[in-house]
Amino acid sequence: MAETFDHGGGVRSVRVPIPDNPLGYTLVYVVDTDRGPVLVDTGWDDPASWDTLAAGLTACGTTVHDVYGVVVTHHHPDHHGLSAQVREASGAWVALHAADAAIVRRARETRPERWYAYMAAKLAAAGAPEAHVAPLRAARGRRTLPGLSPALPDREIVPGELLDLPGRRLRAIWTPGHTPGHVCLHLEEEHPGGPAGRGRLFSGDHLLPGITPHIGLYEDPDDATVTDPLGDYLDSLERVARLAPAEVLPAHQYAFSDAAGRVRELLGHHASRLAGLLALLAEPLTPWQLAERMEWNRPWAEIPYGSRNIAVSEAESHLRRLVKQGRAEPVAGSEPVTYVAA
Repeated sequence: MAETFDHGGGVRSVRVPIPDNPLGYTLVYVVDTDRGPVLVDTGWDDPASWDTLAAGLTACGTTVHDVYGVVVTHHHPDHHGLSAQVREASGAWVALHAADAAIVRRARETRPERWYAYMAAKLAAAGAPEAHVAPLRAARGRRTLPGLSPALPDREIVPGELLDLPGRRLRAIWTPGHTPGHVCLHLEEEHPGGPAGRGRLFSGDHLLPGITPHIGLYEDPDDATVTDPLGDYLDSLERVARLAPAEVLPAHQYAFSDAAGRVRELLGHHASRLAGLLALLAEPLTPWQLAERMEWNRPWAEIPYGSRNIAVSEAESHLRRLVKQGRAEPVAGSEPVTYVAA
């Protein structure tokens, strides 16, 4: 049975399960419009998730066939996964920011072996041991890789513009960091419950009440641009705080108020993490060695293979921030490259 919640003012949510994931579910929001419901995100591409979404829409007094549009906060599969099925069932348009739409196109066009080779090279350059890199080298001959066929969007989300929700005012706010094209969506309407603040904010994964979203590197096998995802994220947090919404409707966990207070907590968390990394860099370390020494939610020895890749990417995003601030620097001639406090 689908779990739904009525947030008032023509906004409901459906808990769509994420298989085998500690997050548990994605909150898919159902926004009433004069042309039919518009979904904010769709959930993971899985038969049980699809059945839950369909049942949830029925419980909300509509059906998947009535959906007018889908606004995707970012391209990750627990948000964008079911977009193609929703579109096929309803004829709905699917909208995504251009930066994440480019990732979707790349994912569909890049051969799986190219991805395996790219990931192996990235990890080797980060100082990963050969035992960790070897499975990726061995996997190059595989013809499939999960998540390489996401739906191509029909429409581009343009930051600052109102989206096509007849009878509603939903404005896109570009909040890169978690992904380069992540958007939050500001419902510029008085909160039906009457609390102080400016409307409501669908925050995707950008602002969550009890989780710090993953900030890793923006992956692109064909682009050598040195990006600064953590810098992007910190700037985006401050942009959201200035909106001062009455309520935040995130993609995971639960709705909450005091967006500015949560932003302060997250800014403090990353400042502390950067300071901790700087202390570790009293000696030269590769990104892999840094990740091994960082504090995670469990000891490094207990972190699974795939999660270690994510951890190294997060370590590298923090390293890039420190280098950009002039607080750390690469050690000349080191290979794989090591970093040390400046």
